Amino acid sequence: MLRKVFWEDPYLAHLDTEIAKVDGDAVTLGATIIYAFSGGQESDQGSIGGHAILAARKEGADIVYTLPPGHGLKPGDRVATAIDWERRYRLMRLHFAAEIVLELVYRDLGPIDKIGAHIAADKARIDFARAAPISPELPALAARANDLIAADLPITSAFSDQAAGRRFWQVPGFAPVPCGGTHLRRTGEVGPIALKRRNIGKGKERIEIYLAEPT
Repeated sequence: MLRKVFWEDPYLAHLDTEIAKVDGDAVTLGATIIYAFSGGQESDQGSIGGHAILAARKEGADIVYTLPPGHGLKPGDRVATAIDWERRYRLMRLHFAAEIVLELVYRDLGPIDKIGAHIAADKARIDFARAAPISPELPALAARANDLIAADLPITSAFSDQAAGRRFWQVPGFAPVPCGGTHLRRTGEVGPIALKRRNIGKGKERIEIYLAEPT
């Protein structure tokens, strides 16, 4: 079974591992730090054996990476793998910011249904089924989220069911939240965030989450 090192140490940007399987341009590894799109979080960008990763996808418990044609790698080859760490860290920060906002929405505005989410390196978004505009709620949501971030609380991330690959995160004051993404060690790493409302159609509301980078 693939060893998902991005769960063991999401801050690891380089890993030497071996090729487990090759099927044309598709490659699987024995161990990996390279996250594949899941839970709305985009795949990492990086390289395997010096070859740029063109795509990454989950396939059961494995992750399959697409490399350029003619990569020449074979099962058993030892390879260096690397990720774009700056991008990964932004994804981690935005992912956790979105998780905080979502939990606050559930707690303070529920019952409400989440109908979509996406975490990119420039922003995160969460879509809800809601008739009324969510704009009036954003200042209070942003304030509560930023207070929690500024408190610099420890983030626990672990398996709830290791055999099934189910994981969760938790911070003091919140119940465990199921999530298999890559998580920060402390809430303070997110930094200040800003929220915007986007109109995406009748009966739908979108909250966009941005990192407020230092100037």
